[in-house]
Amino acid sequence: MNAVTEVTDPPVRADRIEDIVARLHTLYPQLIDLSLDRLRRLLAKLGHPECQLPPVIHVAGTNGKGSTCAFLRAMAEAAGLTVHVYTSPHLVRFNERIRVAGELVSDEDLADALETLERVNAGAPITVFEMITATALHLFAEAPADLCILEVGLGGRGDATNVIDRPAACAITSISIDHREFLGDTLAAIAAEKAGIMKPGVPVVVGAQTEAALATLTEAADRAGGKLLLRDRDWHLRPEWRGFRYIDRRGALVLPTPSLPGAHQIDNAGIAMAALRASGVTVPDAAVATGIASATWPARLQRLDGRLAAVLPPGWELWLDGGHNPGAGAALGEHLAGWTDRPTHVVVGMKRAKDTAAFLRPLLARAASVWAVAEPGQHLALSVEAIIAASGGVARPGPRVIDALGGIVGEDARPARVLICGSLYLAGEVLKLDA
Repeated sequence: MNAVTEVTDPPVRADRIEDIVARLHTLYPQLIDLSLDRLRRLLAKLGHPECQLPPVIHVAGTNGKGSTCAFLRAMAEAAGLTVHVYTSPHLVRFNERIRVAGELVSDEDLADALETLERVNAGAPITVFEMITATALHLFAEAPADLCILEVGLGGRGDATNVIDRPAACAITSISIDHREFLGDTLAAIAAEKAGIMKPGVPVVVGAQTEAALATLTEAADRAGGKLLLRDRDWHLRPEWRGFRYIDRRGALVLPTPSLPGAHQIDNAGIAMAALRASGVTVPDAAVATGIASATWPARLQRLDGRLAAVLPPGWELWLDGGHNPGAGAALGEHLAGWTDRPTHVVVGMKRAKDTAAFLRPLLARAASVWAVAEPGQHLALSVEAIIAASGGVARPGPRVIDALGGIVGEDARPARVLICGSLYLAGEVLKLDA
């Protein structure tokens, strides 16, 4: 079942959660403080819920964090374990960020928890993400579970999720250039921020990385005393017919093709497998295979089949991916290279401050056409004109997704694929249109 549509309970006063979040925005600190002191003070007032959790797997990286979390949850739940999960951002509903003991938090429980923390915080300066993280930890501490999965929101060192002093295991997925304004302009600088989740004696599973990122992570692990578990050194992945082979010191395990499309998902599934084993949480091999074959994660090469897809002629396919940085563009470009049976048209909407040209570069040569869009309601949407400029004039104006789909169909009657990509905020708007 899709995580976006899973919660069916009616909203509790539809705007209640939005009102609380709007109030929290007014508490944004005026002074720059890169420490976690604000959040730690609030957690202390709450009785330290961060110390009352089941084993925690903490996941950082640029691309693949959410998919890795999805594989972790699916494997654990296939074994009958109960799992807390905290991810970000949400696509359609705020509740998507917090899964308590296997269920997305209800509107009422989320609103009640946010209001409780608002009262405890008593107007002290704090960021919205810090408050949401505290809310998730508060909810998790009140419900028993066998495993807790925390996805880093931004970076790692100063991220609100980094208040966990001793997770059972950490994982670092593919590192790419993103959030330059916060993390730095080089892979080494960004990797140093991601490495901030490492803790003394805690295993840190690292997936495929560039040489620059890997060197930084290795040095950081030496300084922090983290137990580094590297792909192609401590654990290995080998392609198999209809799947892949996972190998580590405990032996080999043949696993099915991941349910999430894209060659890069084998790396994410392998990271999840290695992290789960390193955490000490026991999951039978059969449950691992079931989880890898059944994990779901919206807007990661997700095929759409709703109202928006119905705009296309019979035999066409509509796909959605929230990738938005150069690394994601490269992964999508590789996937498009395998779509050789029919033309692929690309519809792109980006967030401001992203490296749009670098994201588009791997896609331009493989796309039958490229269309630039900006949906109403799309948070911090880059203008259509700026996307066209970043494409070197190749992209055409939508300017909305529905317009782009009409333009594509009007020009080419052959069965084709359409990939909508470039922004998780665009993905959220597209999922609403397709519902």
